Amino acid sequence: MYQIAIYLYLLGVAVYSCFNEKVRKMWRGEREAIDTLKQKVDPNAKYVWFHAASLGEFEQGRPLMEQLRHDHPEYKILLTFFSPSGYEVRKGYEGADIITYLPLDTIRNARRFLRAVRPVMAFFIKYEFWYNYLHILKHRGVPVYSVSSIFRPGQVFFRWYGRQYSRVLKCFTHFFVQNEQSRDLLASIGITDVSVVGDTRFDRVLQIKSAAKQLTIVEDFLKASPENSIADRPVKVFVAGSSWEPDEDVYLPYFTENRNWKLIVATHVVSRQRIEILKKRLKAFGLSCVCYTDLEAAASVKRQDGIADASPANGSLSANVLLVDCYGLLSSIYQYGDVAYVGGGFGVGIHNILEAAVWQMPVIFGPNNQRFQEAQDLKAAEGGFEVGNAADFQRVMRRLEDADCIEKSGRAAGEYVESRAGATRLVLAETLPS
Repeated sequence: MYQIAIYLYLLGVAVYSCFNEKVRKMWRGEREAIDTLKQKVDPNAKYVWFHAASLGEFEQGRPLMEQLRHDHPEYKILLTFFSPSGYEVRKGYEGADIITYLPLDTIRNARRFLRAVRPVMAFFIKYEFWYNYLHILKHRGVPVYSVSSIFRPGQVFFRWYGRQYSRVLKCFTHFFVQNEQSRDLLASIGITDVSVVGDTRFDRVLQIKSAAKQLTIVEDFLKASPENSIADRPVKVFVAGSSWEPDEDVYLPYFTENRNWKLIVATHVVSRQRIEILKKRLKAFGLSCVCYTDLEAAASVKRQDGIADASPANGSLSANVLLVDCYGLLSSIYQYGDVAYVGGGFGVGIHNILEAAVWQMPVIFGPNNQRFQEAQDLKAAEGGFEVGNAADFQRVMRRLEDADCIEKSGRAAGEYVESRAGATRLVLAETLPS
């Protein structure tokens, strides 16, 4: 049944690639992967294979790859992606020796791929359970590890109709899971090679924090008082990361009446169309805005003219909202916030809330967060807050208007992240020689 489903999916991807650029990139990349390996694989090297579905899983695998490279330079690293949103962003990542798409999980593809690279071990990040690849790896005696994985009772492996497919889990040498529930669920189907080590993303966000950039454009924007602010009230900073339109429906109405806030909004998708739509929405809420790239361009002109103060000192700095219309800055921008909102919770699921929490500030997010252990933990610690609509958001923000409450919640968030660090060290200690 699985093989039939894979071939039907393959047919669907082939057809859809004719109409969608993202799918077309994936389809082309998967077909070229074997040739890439044949060209780049060093037949005398020992390769450790890391597979991440997309960008989020890559961030979970990244601490492992970088620690492995540091401690064991005798290994080379192969990194594969399934999604273009991972591959296209990280295809230039210097921490891996070869980066490619992973061809779809047919028996033929799996055999050709593994024949080309012959890894000495493999790490599959979080939810990756590729039936044919895993069975062939097991047959060849290659150790395979599932890292930062998390299991829930509703998953197919634990349903009566999924028992046959659950055999794929027995192809793993060891599971490094996020919580005790995952270990118990695996034990219920006879899998006991399991360690509860937590999530490697905690290590990653601490790395990101230590490498955060100073952003003078943001600092200049925050120095100016927002339009219509109340002079005797201190200005606070609200950072909305990975924002989507349903998220903006929830948080923007609050700031029409509460003007002693500067907003920094980083949309999840950066495009000209998306930025123009957001500008119009902000105007409808009575909020003025300026784009990061416009301020950056103004500062660049001043530098070229030899002006010592290269800050873009103009009226736009007193805008209420800074729109981050470029990629790569969000993790550093969080350091300037008093309160964060992380988007995605009104769609497929919340984005990375740990990148905000590590900066010791309260984090707000939408209701689709049940699959994310860190969200449940942050809510329990009162460092994170779930909102389902604009009224919920206003209630949370009224609470966070109090400086002591912000400090207490932020401290709880930061301490939570610090306390969960160390999964990378535990995984590598179990899988590689010291």
